[in-house]
Amino acid sequence: MPGAFGKCFDPSGSQYGIPTYPWRYAPDGLATRRQLRARGLRPGGQPIAAQVLRPRRRREPLTAYLYRVDRAKPVRPMTPGKRAALAKAMCARRTCPECRRDAGYVIPTSLGMCVPCAFPDTPTTALDTSRRG
Repeated sequence: MPGAFGKCFDPSGSQYGIPTYPWRYAPDGLATRRQLRARGLRPGGQPIAAQVLRPRRRREPLTAYLYRVDRAKPVRPMTPGKRAALAKAMCARRTCPECRRDAGYVIPTSLGMCVPCAFPDTPTTALDTSRRG
């Protein structure tokens, strides 16, 4: 393959140590973690089978690791304990540390508090007047 894709094409693995393919040119039977998850699968401890590189200008290429689909295992089901822990963590992300109310959205880390607490001098909308009580 000539051009930029030629640098990313190494199916034998001699240059990068593992088989390498250009972006969107991976052979069938290999998938990324996200692609496995979309199929209800997980890598299941298997080693990385190959990688996909996407060249970029003036920076290192983007890398995505590929796993064999035939060796992937099904995703573990969500247990009631995991579900409760996840709900508690999401509740903590939505609770403002200043006013201790549920903001209705995940608190931005850049502010560290809900928007009405971060900007108290700005005029509030009709939705915010019930929160400021």
